[in-house]
Amino acid sequence: MITIGISPIAFWNVRWYGIMVALAVVVVVLWLMWEVRRGAKLSYDTILTAALVALPSGVIISRLLHVVDRWGYYSQNPGQIIGASGLTIYGAILGATLGIWIYSKFSNFRFAYFADLVAPAVPLAQAVGRIGCTINGCCYGLPTSLPWGIVYTDPQSYGYSASLALPPGMGLHPTQIYEIVYLLIIFGVIFKLRGRFKPDGSLFLIYLSLYSLWRVGIDFLREGMPFILGLHQAQIIGIIVLAIAIPVLALRTRWVGRKLPRRRKV
Repeated sequence: MITIGISPIAFWNVRWYGIMVALAVVVVVLWLMWEVRRGAKLSYDTILTAALVALPSGVIISRLLHVVDRWGYYSQNPGQIIGASGLTIYGAILGATLGIWIYSKFSNFRFAYFADLVAPAVPLAQAVGRIGCTINGCCYGLPTSLPWGIVYTDPQSYGYSASLALPPGMGLHPTQIYEIVYLLIIFGVIFKLRGRFKPDGSLFLIYLSLYSLWRVGIDFLREGMPFILGLHQAQIIGIIVLAIAIPVLALRTRWVGRKLPRRRKV
C-alpha cells in the first residue's frame, strides 16, 4: 500500500487543491499566450477576458451540477447550496466553455478556432488539478488489494475516514493518479493532432470525446452517488457528450494533414 500523509492544507486555510486549481488556470492562459507568440490569430486582451469569463461561469456550473448530484442533502440544507467546497470537473469544463462561447458572440473571435487552440492545454491543466485532488484526498476510488492502493493518514484529508474503514491490507484505488496518466496521454494525442482536422472545433470535440469515454469507464472504480440507472452523474454527462460529439465528428470532421513548408531550390 502507498501511504499519503501530506496535509491537504498548505498554509493558514489554503488547501493544496486550491493552489493546484489556480496553477491549472495559469497553465491554460500561458498556453494560449504561447500560441499567440507562434502566430495564432488572437489577442492577449481576448485571452485574459476569456479567462475572466471562464472562471465564474465554470465555478457556477460546476457548483450547480454538484448540488444537483447531491440534492437529497442540499434540499435539507439549503443554506449550504452557495459555496465552493463541492465542485465537479465536468461542470467546470462545460461551464467555462459555455461562458467563452457566449463571450465570443459579443466579441470578434471565432469560438471554434479558440476551442482548438486551447484543446491541448485543457487536459494538461486538468492533470495539474488532479495533483491537488491526490493531496486533498478527494475523488478516490473503491477499496483494492493491489499494491499501489493508497491510504490517507492525515485527519484533515477527505480520504481519511474512508482509509480508516478499510480492512487490513487494503487501500483505495488511486483514481486521481490513473486520471493524471490518462490526461497526459490525451495531451500528447491532441498536441500531435493540432492542425490536422477541419473544420475548426474538431480538435476540441476529440478532446471531449476522449475525456468523456474515460469518465464513463473510470467512475465504475470510484465512490459516488447513483444518479440515473445506477450510474454516476459524470457517467451520464459523459454518455450525453459522446452521443453528441461522435456523430458531429463523423459527419463533419475531415483529415487535412499538416502542410509542410516548401523547400527552396538551390
